[in-house]
Amino acid sequence: MIEPEGWLDLLTDLVRTPSHPGVPRQEEAVVRVLSGWLAAHGIASEISEVAPGRPNLLARVAGRDAGRRLVLCGHTDTVPLNVGDEGVGFRAEVRDGRLFGRGACDMKGALAAMAATLVSLAATGGPARGELVLAAVADEEMESRGAEALVASGFRADGAIVGEPTQNHLALGHRGLEWLEISFTGKAAHGGTPEAGINAIVAASRFLVLVEERLKPALAKRAHPLIGPPTINAGTIAGGDQPSTVAGACAVRVDRRTVPGESYGSVVAELEALVVEVAGAVPGIRASIARVPGGMLALEHLPTVLGEDHPLARTVAAACGAERGRRDEPASFPAWTDASLLANFAGIPCVILGPGDLALAHSPAESVPLAEVREAARIYARAAADFCGA
Repeated sequence: MIEPEGWLDLLTDLVRTPSHPGVPRQEEAVVRVLSGWLAAHGIASEISEVAPGRPNLLARVAGRDAGRRLVLCGHTDTVPLNVGDEGVGFRAEVRDGRLFGRGACDMKGALAAMAATLVSLAATGGPARGELVLAAVADEEMESRGAEALVASGFRADGAIVGEPTQNHLALGHRGLEWLEISFTGKAAHGGTPEAGINAIVAASRFLVLVEERLKPALAKRAHPLIGPPTINAGTIAGGDQPSTVAGACAVRVDRRTVPGESYGSVVAELEALVVEVAGAVPGIRASIARVPGGMLALEHLPTVLGEDHPLARTVAAACGAERGRRDEPASFPAWTDASLLANFAGIPCVILGPGDLALAHSPAESVPLAEVREAARIYARAAADFCGA
């Protein structure tokens, strides 16, 4: 494999270009950086807006003969800076072999490695057969508008590597994700006459006790052999007006991770059973369950699991072994990714592999080891040459 010059410059420019919520035309500038670097190395890009200022980018390197299509998929958006980190997170400083900055790990390091892979394969004439595609998509951190648009366009492939940070260890899947709000409505009254009201905070607290004592133990018994058990976490709770008023409303927002065999309907049904029990203990209380706005666009965020004997899994495992000197045991990724949408709604088998440590993503210390970025590019290139050429 020929390693292209300039990928560190690309990574630096990507990190120095903000693409988080609140930036006007959020991902547009960073896509210009990426497409410009590819063009300078002789690779054209197809750019399409999924919303104003929020483009997807596709770039391709085709082989001489027909064969498999492999997609390297990464997202161009990031989360915002941490409080107090303004002005620091976009400097893209290199220290001790690492590049620091917002998005370095999640996941502009992978994007730079993926672009480098296309350039290196193009320099050798491309894969012997098939096609390697870079899909840089918008909005993964919120509603996955980019991946949904890619799926809706009819785009298909024989396999995809999603470059979320795994420290270049191969992950074969992850759990699904639902953000749900359970809203309780009671009756406000003066705190001096609480018997005249119906306290929604009391209802919410009873609900949370049932989640801890009843639902969580049941979920623990459903562990999947690769991705582990389904989980539920109460992330926020808000209700009431002031201490001297009976709370007329209270809402709990939960993060619910799912495994194969679970669905939105089954998740809601379990929560509704708990709500019915709460209503029996707090007469007059009303409740509703709905998705949290902004957490999903249209497609359900299902789990995804690829068998370790699938040709894509075997190919990427072999590429990892060749570059890293050892083969990884089958593993899962702890967070949700766009692999879910590609696998479940476009029928594209997916694995997750990229440089960086997820524990540093979204943090003031976000950074990526440069050696891992280079290693990722070499793994991607080996996998593409073998998978497309098979």
